[in-house]
Amino acid sequence: MFPLKDDIPTRTTPFITVALIALNVLVFLYQLSLQGEGAPDGVRASRDFILEFGLVPCRLTGACSPGSWLLPPALSVLTSMFLHGGLLHVGGNMLYLWIFGNNVEDTLGHARFTLFYLASGAIAAAAQTALSATSAVPMIGASGAVSGVLGAYLLLFPRANVLTLLVFGFFVRIVRVPAILVLGLWFVVQFVSGLATWGGATARGEAMGGETAWFAHLGGFLAGMALLFALRPRNPGDGPPGRSW
Repeated sequence: MFPLKDDIPTRTTPFITVALIALNVLVFLYQLSLQGEGAPDGVRASRDFILEFGLVPCRLTGACSPGSWLLPPALSVLTSMFLHGGLLHVGGNMLYLWIFGNNVEDTLGHARFTLFYLASGAIAAAAQTALSATSAVPMIGASGAVSGVLGAYLLLFPRANVLTLLVFGFFVRIVRVPAILVLGLWFVVQFVSGLATWGGATARGEAMGGETAWFAHLGGFLAGMALLFALRPRNPGDGPPGRSW
C-alpha cells in the first residue's frame, strides 16, 4: 500500500513543508557525494558524517564516552532528523511529508508547523533513546518528525481519503482509501514491529529497536497528536474544508 495523494485542499502555499523536503534531499545528496564511487575513503567519510551528526543514544545519555566529536550531543537531536540511510528511506519519508504535511501546515500556520515538526522529531528521538540508552548505533532520519505529522493529520482529517497504490503480486490498482485506514494500519505495523524487536532484543540483551527505530515512530505519532492541541490556532474555524477537531 503506497499513498500517493489525499483529497483535502489547502488554502496556503506549504513553504515549510517544501523547504523541509528540499533540505532533506540536499543533505542526502551531500551524503552520497561523500561516498564517491564506493572507495574506502568515501565510505569512511560517509560513516564519520553519520556518527558526527546522527543521534547516538549512549552519547546523549552519558552511557558511553563522548569521544572527540565536535557536535554537542543535544544538537544531534536536531541534525539527525535530516540524515537518511538510503534512497528508499529518504524517499518514503519525503513522500509522506508531502502528502500529509501540507494540510497540517495549512492548519497550524508556517511558524507553528515548524515548531511542531521539530518538537515531534525531538520527542520521537527521546522515546527511542529512553529504550536504547546504552546503544552506540546512530539514529538518523526524519521518520520521527514525519510520524508526528501523521498523528496530527489523523486527528484533523479523519474523514479524508488517500489515493493509494495497491500491489498484490500481479494485481496493481489505484484506489481511494480512507485516511483513518491508511494511518491506522501504519500505526499497527509500527506497534507490532516495535514489540517484535523489543522482545527479541531483550532476550539477547541488546538495545531495543533493531535497525529501525520503531519506538521513535510511535513516540512521534503520539507526540504529534498531543502537540496539535497545544499548538492549534485559537479559532478552530480557521482551517481548510473537511477539518475535524
